Amino acid sequence: MMALAQMAEAVLRTADGREKTALSRQYAAEWQAARARGETPETGSAEPPMHPARPEKPQLLSPRDVPRRRPGTPEGRIALLHAVAHIELNAVDLHWDVIARFGHVRMPMGFYDDWVKAADEESKHFNLMCDCLEEMGSFYGALPAHAGMWRAAEDTAEDFMGRLAVVPMVLEARGLDVTPGMIEVFKKAKAGSAVAALETIYAEEVAHVAYGSKWFHFLCGRHEHDPKERFHTLVRQYFHGPLKPPFNEEKRAEAGIPPDFYWPLTEDV
Repeated sequence: MMALAQMAEAVLRTADGREKTALSRQYAAEWQAARARGETPETGSAEPPMHPARPEKPQLLSPRDVPRRRPGTPEGRIALLHAVAHIELNAVDLHWDVIARFGHVRMPMGFYDDWVKAADEESKHFNLMCDCLEEMGSFYGALPAHAGMWRAAEDTAEDFMGRLAVVPMVLEARGLDVTPGMIEVFKKAKAGSAVAALETIYAEEVAHVAYGSKWFHFLCGRHEHDPKERFHTLVRQYFHGPLKPPFNEEKRAEAGIPPDFYWPLTEDV
């Protein structure tokens, strides 16, 4: 069995979305089977690329250049699913990138268990979105997508705590805020497959945010930082602009992020 960091690098260097997620799920299954047998597999080290391999399509555009489409139309709903598929593919790479890039930081085995599980679920989410797009006569890559999705990874490439603060605790937590509204869009359209897929994503993303919060607090304890103060400092350093309400306070609390972590960040300082 390959070391986990080498598995992570192999996923990052696979371009096609379906192939990337198939490899991701294969490696996750190997890791989880070894752990279920009571083994402690090697985590190892790797040299991940600064940017993961990507398919030729979709065309990546500046956020301001990505066309806006109304979700009340079939074209708008396809665009919404396409955007979610793009987010999920980036999430697959973000989870594996943490394992590959920060392998030099000594962490408990539970950390790797959590991150592998999250990467596996993000891979499932991407495939669910692709299946929905194909059911609607489209596919991932048919529309342009947001070029800035990897920016948080670049900005925090040398800061493990910064990565945990910005990716799961800000970006993924934002998914908890907006997904219920998306589910309602597809319920109104009576798009059962999309509703079921988005409900799966919504349920599982709570745990991904919780993993970020848990291991962020763990590192704060290790380095004797106040978690709330450290979170505010890192988000102001690495996240571009204030956080925007409304917030899903119930699901954020379930994931271990109380209101006094994010409400003070709604205004630029």
